[in-house]
Amino acid sequence: MTRAISLGLAAGIFAGDQWLKNRAEECLREGETLSWCGGRLLIRKLHNSGMMLNLGESRRKLVALLSVILTGAAAAIFLVSFGQKGCGLLRLGLGTLLGGAFSNTYDRLKRKYVVDYFSFGVKWKNLRRVVFNLADLCVMIGAVLTVLGSQTCQ
Repeated sequence: MTRAISLGLAAGIFAGDQWLKNRAEECLREGETLSWCGGRLLIRKLHNSGMMLNLGESRRKLVALLSVILTGAAAAIFLVSFGQKGCGLLRLGLGTLLGGAFSNTYDRLKRKYVVDYFSFGVKWKNLRRVVFNLADLCVMIGAVLTVLGSQTCQ
């Protein structure tokens, strides 16, 4: 059962994040900020040509290649986990991680940049400036679940 759920989760994250990225591209101007939830969530559009925090933006091809390799490795582990028992949490973690990884990798290959579209309205200015997307959050959450799940997988 977790096989189908984790596959559906990955597909849903990919589709949802791509829809949000397309909406951001269509509806937001670069530099424009919209405030939601009493200013706790800031909607803004940023084109990220590198990795997290735009690291490696001057080496886009290398970043894209690394993204493809790491996403492929995670997908291979995901497929191998299908033949193992007791790996439900691992599969859910990998499904969450892969949904985000596929979305950001797709952006890097198709658009040549990743569309980020929200940040948190916090007092600490350095964190307030960091712009994310749903895929980024799913990669982080999925990585934690994957580590936890790998402890119970036989």
